[in-house]
Amino acid sequence: MELAEFNRADHETAIAVLRPCVDVTRWCETIVDHRPYTSVDALIVTASEAASPFRADEIEAALAHHPRIGERADGSSREASMSRSEQAGVDPADAAVQDALREGNHAYEERFGQVFLIRAAGRRADEILASLQTRLTHTDDEEASIVAQQLREIALLRLKGVITA
Repeated sequence: MELAEFNRADHETAIAVLRPCVDVTRWCETIVDHRPYTSVDALIVTASEAASPFRADEIEAALAHHPRIGERADGSSREASMSRSEQAGVDPADAAVQDALREGNHAYEERFGQVFLIRAAGRRADEILASLQTRLTHTDDEEASIVAQQLREIALLRLKGVITA
């Protein structure tokens, strides 16, 4: 959607445009309530500030929508499509890496009680796997901070793809 159209959209339509980026009501509402924007850069500044930081309850809600790394998101929703595109570097043909990601996802969920979240766009499967293995050694507080940052990066990356000049 073009920025001018986003600026003119009614409240509910504008919120619906943002939800696939990250389904956090406060974040979406803040962005919509600060319209109109003079540029996409100004929109991104507001979105970044609204995501800094995401609260624990917001992260928990957002993670409910994220597939595991290495698993393709099902469905035809915009969010599922974004996720499949972002995970393009996770080649399903590499069985050894796929197995290691599956095992790592399970270990991460056992350790931290939530799905492993990483901005996968532009990263290869082996890079993602290395990050997953490193993050398994973190404390709960260290990992909470990283997850919040990763969610912020994902939200902003998706927003840049959804709203254009």
